Amino acid sequence: MTASENVAQASPATPFTPAPTTPHYWADACKHLMRKDRVMKRLIPQFGDARLASRGDAFSTLARSIVGQQISVKAAQSVWERFAALPERMTPAHVLRLKVDDMRAAGLSARKVDYLVDLALHFEQGQLHVKDWSGMEDDAIIAELVAIRGIGRWTAEMFLIFHLMRPNVLPLDDVGLLKGISRNYFSGEPVSRSDAREVAEAWKPWCSVATWYIWRSLDPLPVVY
Repeated sequence: MTASENVAQASPATPFTPAPTTPHYWADACKHLMRKDRVMKRLIPQFGDARLASRGDAFSTLARSIVGQQISVKAAQSVWERFAALPERMTPAHVLRLKVDDMRAAGLSARKVDYLVDLALHFEQGQLHVKDWSGMEDDAIIAELVAIRGIGRWTAEMFLIFHLMRPNVLPLDDVGLLKGISRNYFSGEPVSRSDAREVAEAWKPWCSVATWYIWRSLDPLPVVY
């Protein structure tokens, strides 16, 4: 049985638009943040030329996010490598041709197999406006993504930051962001989403960049989502 068995024939896959390696706005954002925020003024110089980087195409980025849910980074990488070796290419059409048993043998749960199939179908059947994303508002893209099984708001926001490189995303559901704000702004005292939103007022319109540096303050190794 293939992953796409009993599914109506899909239209050709939507072509992907490669994302830039790093954001063009990074230097301007850093200047703004260092001028407006005392913590950013201290943090940003600590990390030299390191900056946000895109992992690759949209489908692979979202597939990785599903594979990595609720398991350690090390385990996620291992499962991803086994899964990624199955299709001839990591595209929606090729994933839909995979056998469920092979996907399970790669370490994927039955639920994650279902999620990956649903993701592939959304791309393959043109339910996502991939070509239009560059001109769409963040919330509109999030609404499209959360309609996919296994993708919630946090995953959609990570996609906005790490794939589309949107400059002003504030992922208030992110544990690392709240922990970093607590450590850097509140001497380790617990912070609420409201506290984080208040701190981030000074970051606008570069909340994604500030968030990236907050993450760096917890783990110096750059995040690649």
